[in-house]
Amino acid sequence: MQPPQPRPEDYTLKETTPRLGGFMAAGDKRTSTYDLVEQMPYLYVRAVKAKDLHAKDGSGSCDPSVEIKLGNYRCTTRQFEKNTNPEWNQVFAFPKERIQSSYIEITVKDKDDIIGRVIFDLNEVPKRVPPDSPLAPEWYRLEGQKEGRGGELMLAVWMGSQADEAFPEAWHADAATVPSDGLASIRSKVYLTPKLWYLRVNVIEAQDLVPSDKCRYPEVYVKATLGNQSLRTRISASKSVNPMWNEDLMFVAAEPFEEHLILSVEDRIAPNKDEVLGKACIPLQNVDRRPDHRPVHSRWCNLEKHVAGDGEQKKKDVKFSSRIHLRISLDGGYHVLDESAHYSSDLRATEKQLWKPSIGVLELGILNAQGLLAMKTKDGHGTTDSYCVAKYGHKWVRTRTIIDSFGPKWNEQYTWDVYDPCTVITVGVFDNCHLQGEKSKGNKDSRIGKVRIRLSTLESGRVYTHSYPLIILLPTGVKKMGEVQLAVRFTCYSLVNMMQLYSQPLLPKMHYVYPLSVTQLDVLRLQATHMVSTKLSRAEPPLRKEVVEYMLDVDSHMWSMRKSKANFFRIMKVLNPLVGAAQWFDKICEWKNPLTTVLIHLLFIILVMFPELILPTVSLYLFLIGVWFYRWRPRQPPHMDTRLSHAETSNPDEFDEEFDTFPTSRAHDVVRMRYDRLRSIAGRVQTVVGDLATQGERLQSLLNWRDPRATAIFVTFCLIAAVVLYLVPFRMVVLIAGLYVLRHPRFRRHGLPSAPLNFFRRLPAKTDSLL
Repeated sequence: MQPPQPRPEDYTLKETTPRLGGFMAAGDKRTSTYDLVEQMPYLYVRAVKAKDLHAKDGSGSCDPSVEIKLGNYRCTTRQFEKNTNPEWNQVFAFPKERIQSSYIEITVKDKDDIIGRVIFDLNEVPKRVPPDSPLAPEWYRLEGQKEGRGGELMLAVWMGSQADEAFPEAWHADAATVPSDGLASIRSKVYLTPKLWYLRVNVIEAQDLVPSDKCRYPEVYVKATLGNQSLRTRISASKSVNPMWNEDLMFVAAEPFEEHLILSVEDRIAPNKDEVLGKACIPLQNVDRRPDHRPVHSRWCNLEKHVAGDGEQKKKDVKFSSRIHLRISLDGGYHVLDESAHYSSDLRATEKQLWKPSIGVLELGILNAQGLLAMKTKDGHGTTDSYCVAKYGHKWVRTRTIIDSFGPKWNEQYTWDVYDPCTVITVGVFDNCHLQGEKSKGNKDSRIGKVRIRLSTLESGRVYTHSYPLIILLPTGVKKMGEVQLAVRFTCYSLVNMMQLYSQPLLPKMHYVYPLSVTQLDVLRLQATHMVSTKLSRAEPPLRKEVVEYMLDVDSHMWSMRKSKANFFRIMKVLNPLVGAAQWFDKICEWKNPLTTVLIHLLFIILVMFPELILPTVSLYLFLIGVWFYRWRPRQPPHMDTRLSHAETSNPDEFDEEFDTFPTSRAHDVVRMRYDRLRSIAGRVQTVVGDLATQGERLQSLLNWRDPRATAIFVTFCLIAAVVLYLVPFRMVVLIAGLYVLRHPRFRRHGLPSAPLNFFRRLPAKTDSLL
């Protein structure tokens, strides 16, 4: 079977009408926990145990197993050796839409010999819908035995759906070709990321160092190592045996703390030659946790000098008395960024005491995909074994893998608590390349595409059902890999509490009181991403490194000509209204439309004669524009936009440059040096240009209802401001505004941005739609 080929120009978002939370049969009740997905009926068979089994040859012992046959489906439990009372407790699931038989045959076998069987008519199988309790298994007499042999099998057979508790761990008939050691990689799972902390090491000074060469001034620095992270201070300017630094080193630490902080005081005795003067090992379990800006107490740590020797030499080493003065803290007041700040899914501080109550709940139904392309070849034909990964906050979810299908149906539903509406959920689709168990080692799961949805663009309580295009970039250009159908619902508990968040800082207070540099944040984010991918890759089944890195956009900071062009044209689009206003004013001055020009003159004279009308008129004008644009407010969540990303117009040479390695793979050393330098500088320019475009797009989003709550707040403020400015004398308004701007520092929030600035930073931009 060949996958359908999508039209190259079909990159649009499509609204769909799936039958969500459908009834299994007339009169059945609906499953409340699965109301965002289509119900998928399954026939479940639980083989629990057997008793009093006898071999066909009359030997008294047997090697029993259970075989379940349903039409073309045939599956078998594990086999016990010489056990007449085996216990399997295995569940099998058969999709109802593929059942081609009116009965199910369950046979107990002794190797290849039949001990007995039980047959069920499918029309008599009971139906179960959660939250009903699980169906109790019963004993069934095995038919087909010789008289007097005995033997019974405990079974439970029922009709259910994917909402059944047995569904995640059941053996699915669709996975009949997957070996037993590959079954773990196809099941749906929920993963939790490790709790990440910023570790701040303030190296103050050292005392009584003992360099080997006492005839020279030591050039001492401190090297700190935590796992694979290594940082060092500058060389102390004092150049003595009591050096001083007072320098901060920042690390990322993951809880539970399995690694120790290693501090090494070293002396630069020659270029590329250092001497270790002492070491200290500090367990992170003993480090103070700092929830705010107040410093922790400093402490002295003894430095141990490692000497390879015994006897007297070792006794001298024990008396080594050098020490180092430190201030170490786990800064829980920060949010540890492990994803891009433009589309972060979580903004809470690490310290749980600083968390505010959740404001709502996010529900995601992963329905199906259509038109997926073949990702690999199997038995001479193309095939795709796809699964989805969704990431929001600390919770990652992975759906089951649908084997050999270009139109897989998952119909799985997941829920997250929401603490901030200005966050983004990411859903990725991947091809599973680890179905063969041990034989699949070294393979990488292929990316099919991903979707980002910003919660602030969703109306509360509304169910969004859309088919999202799955778009990826390849060295040959942009390619649509198919479409994924999702159902999303964001429900807020209190509209007032959510509106109040728009005046709060986006990040925790520590980011503004003690800000980290851009370079620090980039390095720390790289380390945080590495820790998350390492942790999730050790789960069972593992969420592999290539999947985590794709979901976290690890390479989003890399420069490319295509991204630079996209950001440039974003700025041009933002500036177009200004250019249009200038052209319109030029036409006014040239009397192209006399009636309009006369009206503008009258308005100008009125505003000059009555200057107190300027601000209320502007506020009222903005209010009217916001209300006018309400008719054309976006009705769909944003999606990957190939035109905005300039993916369709880029030439092959630009894609070759974008997918080139960093450093470049060019052979010539001079070209390599210049090319890498150009990409490094251009990457920073690209970021600045993108940030400028983001600010302009946020200005536009004040009135275009991209974030309906933010626009409602702004237009309401404009209306109130228009009324107040009409009623209050203009001079009084100017006086109050001036006094507010010039207010005493005692009445300011030290280090924190103002409420209008916080509101502006929370506005959505088109970064969510960039590839």
